[in-house]
Parts: sequence; structure tokens; C-alpha cells
Amino acid sequence: MMPRAILVLAAFILVASFGYSGDTSALKPPPGAKVAIVEFIDLQCPDCANANPLVKEAAKTYNIPIVRYDFPLPKHSWSFDAAVIAKYFDSKSKALGAAWRDYCFENQPGITPENLRSNAEKFAAQNKTSLPFVVDPDGKLTAQVRTDFALGQRVGIEHTPTIYVVSNKASGQPFVEVVDRSKLYSIIDQMKSDASASASAQTPSKPAANNLRTSKAGTVAKKK
Repeated sequence: MMPRAILVLAAFILVASFGYSGDTSALKPPPGAKVAIVEFIDLQCPDCANANPLVKEAAKTYNIPIVRYDFPLPKHSWSFDAAVIAKYFDSKSKALGAAWRDYCFENQPGITPENLRSNAEKFAAQNKTSLPFVVDPDGKLTAQVRTDFALGQRVGIEHTPTIYVVSNKASGQPFVEVVDRSKLYSIIDQMKSDASASASAQTPSKPAANNLRTSKAGTVAKKK
């Protein structure tokens, strides 16, 4: 008989997945990954800052990627501009963009609309790069942030952070929202197990080597 905790977790995943009605196109791992964490974040959101160390540690523990979408809430005074700067650093390298987001979370209480630029310049200098005088001259980075936000709206995001564990399962709903962060590791365990089982089910069985040799031998014998 399955332990009660596993049964409760399985029921939780089933309800969270099949009760979902938003656009799920973004809720999948990047190419080559079986399981990932997908997160919609606001760089000025205190709860996003609180969740960030746990999400990073989980990704490191399980060696799975984090896919982040910028979802700056209108009520926050500098989060949209910080997201545009994040997209600029993304254009240099994804690692640099991720590091800027971490920097914002770690220094969040001291950042204001007035000193956001100086913080970005400080971060750039620490990472041996530079920040152009005009970060987004043609508006492409702003458009990218708005695209992330629009995607979040289609998904049905209502708060930040919204965190999902997603998999490349071929059947069922291969994602679950992490409502209770204390269950993050358990959910990843379950999703990894499901993804592995799904992959095994899709792998065609190969004929045994001995059978192949017997077949070939039989063919030769007939020719004689």
C-alpha cells in the first residue's frame, strides 16, 4: 500500500494540473530537459526575493533548469525598468541576466526608481561589463518584457512569484503549480519519476542480440 503522504501528493498534483484552464504552452521544460522549474517573477516583489534561494537550491540539487518570465506588477515603481535591464543583460548572456535578477532580490530594500540605474552600473562593473547610456534605444527589450507579461496573463498568473514544476511527459498534464513551497522537493521528485516512466513507456524494445544471430544463421543455412 502506498504511504499516505505519497497519495496526498499525487492527488494534489492531479487537482492542480487538471483544474487548469489557462494557456499552458509556456509550461514545459526547455529542449533537452525532462523536468524544469518555470517561474513568473517581479523583481520588486518581496515574496519573490524570499522564494529565490529555495528555487535556486532546488534547481541545483536536482540539476534542472529554471525558466524565468518577467511579470512586473503595475503597482511597483521600478520593477518594469529593472526587467528591461534584465533583458539587456540576458542579451549578453543568460547567466548574466539571471545574476542581475538575483542582485535585485538581494538588494531589493535599498533599490529605488532614482538609484536603479546606479545599481545596474554597479552590477555591470562587478561583472566586468558595461551598461549603455540608453539601455533600450529601439524598444525591443521593453517589447520582450511586455511579451512575458502578456504570456503570464494568458497562463492566468494572479500573483508573484508563481512557480511551476514542469515535465516533458507525453500524457496527462505535465505541470503543477507549487502553491505550498514546502512541497517543492516532493513535487520535483514526483514529476521526475513520472517523466522517467513516460520515457520508458515510449521506448521501443530491441530484439535480443542472440535472437538476431540465430536469425542470421538460419538464413545462411537455407541458402546452403
